Amino acid sequence: MHSLQMAHHVFALEVTITAPRGKMKEQPIITKIELYEYEWWMQDVGLDPSGAIPTYRPGDRYRRRFGALRIHTDLGIVGEFAGFSPVEAMTLGLFTHALLGCSALARERVYRDLKLASRQIGRIGLGIVDIALWDIAGKYYDAPIYQLLGGYRTKLPCYASTMNGGEEGGLATPEAFADFAEQCLAIGYPAYKIHPWPGGPLQRHIECVRAVGRRVGGKMALMLDPFCYYQTFGEALQVGRACDEYGYFWWEDPYADGGISQFGHAKLRELVKTPLLQGEHIRSLEPHVDLMVAKGTDFVRGDVLYDGITGTLKIAHAAEGLGLDIEYHGCGPATRHVMAATRNSNYYEVVWVHPAIPNSWPPIYQNGYEDSLYAVDSEGCVAVPEGPGLGVEYNWDWIKAHQVGYREYGPS
Repeated sequence: MHSLQMAHHVFALEVTITAPRGKMKEQPIITKIELYEYEWWMQDVGLDPSGAIPTYRPGDRYRRRFGALRIHTDLGIVGEFAGFSPVEAMTLGLFTHALLGCSALARERVYRDLKLASRQIGRIGLGIVDIALWDIAGKYYDAPIYQLLGGYRTKLPCYASTMNGGEEGGLATPEAFADFAEQCLAIGYPAYKIHPWPGGPLQRHIECVRAVGRRVGGKMALMLDPFCYYQTFGEALQVGRACDEYGYFWWEDPYADGGISQFGHAKLRELVKTPLLQGEHIRSLEPHVDLMVAKGTDFVRGDVLYDGITGTLKIAHAAEGLGLDIEYHGCGPATRHVMAATRNSNYYEVVWVHPAIPNSWPPIYQNGYEDSLYAVDSEGCVAVPEGPGLGVEYNWDWIKAHQVGYREYGPS
């Protein structure tokens, strides 16, 4: 008989953790919150005939309002976030008492408390606070946010996301959309998304899908976003089947349910081959999970502005657990950091580009950061900011020069 001897190998791992520098060992406590509102006039942009959707209108001007948030701490670290709709800040005064005197590093607790406090007002306001707190964390640890989140990549492939089709010049015809798709392909974009006309006729939308597909299909990933325009399930079905003809990568928010019907979108998925992207118009983790398990979407939409970095990562990980990809809505430094830490995501949205208006965003940054048509490199990618926190420097002189409102919250 032979005796069997087993060798046991024991391994030891030594990890050295360096504490934050100097007095940064202390917890930063929130002492004051500042909220700015500013406005910016876009040239050659007006409203569509319905008066609801901004679009290209030569000679017009369109006023856009934005918010900027600053959260101060007793260590002198200030969390900053700017470039959001003022609507997101309307609820801020209802829960500043839960922030003042709290550790700015207690993001999970703040997320829980604000999620509960804002449950009857659509959880509006939670996201912008969370982003500013992550900016504080990055500055506290002297690291960009994406590294704190896990750091999966540093370059993000982009899609050119068009401004809505207009009735004159620019994107006024299906062929104009196809021309612009070729321009974006030449710039380096690997993907292109159509925001068609806010009005009919339906056949023009279908022809736009086909014109772009004929011109650049197979050369770029193509998407369609009719922003909940189609008035019936039947109209959505017709356009979806046109997407099928040219192998569109996804289509989103097809009909006038407002982008929230689990059952309706599950039925569309049965009848249209093109993958569906839903979730832009719901907030927080649980409704997104419900949408996924109800088979109401293929790709999952996440929005850092709505759910913050903390909440959006929860949605991303839930999607990953179900084997789905999350695609982030909109653009901005916070979105770049989250996508940089996400494996299951495909394209970064450079939104509201137009052949006559390459940049639809106000000049609120000082260090060269921008989300414009020409912001991508030759491979159609943008980089993730490498500075501490969000990694961007806001132009507060410009913001204050265009300021139209201000609120301050501090100890009572």
